[in-house]
Amino acid sequence: MNNTGNWKTRTYIAGALIGITAGVLGAYILIQRAEQREQQPKLSAGDGVKLGLGLLGVLKLVSEFSERK
Repeated sequence: MNNTGNWKTRTYIAGALIGITAGVLGAYILIQRAEQREQQPKLSAGDGVKLGLGLLGVLKLVSEFSERK
């Protein structure tokens, strides 16, 4: 594999690991709060929209970071 593919592969792997870690951490927090309240977690449609917009904000920050020189 040439040098170009090497950094791409490392970037994909790093992104996947960060995504998995963030997802597991988010689930852990959700479970901990549900256990404190002694009820199952409930995510409404509004919560889903908020979560999606937050994720879009993070992706926008990442794209802006990659454009800096």
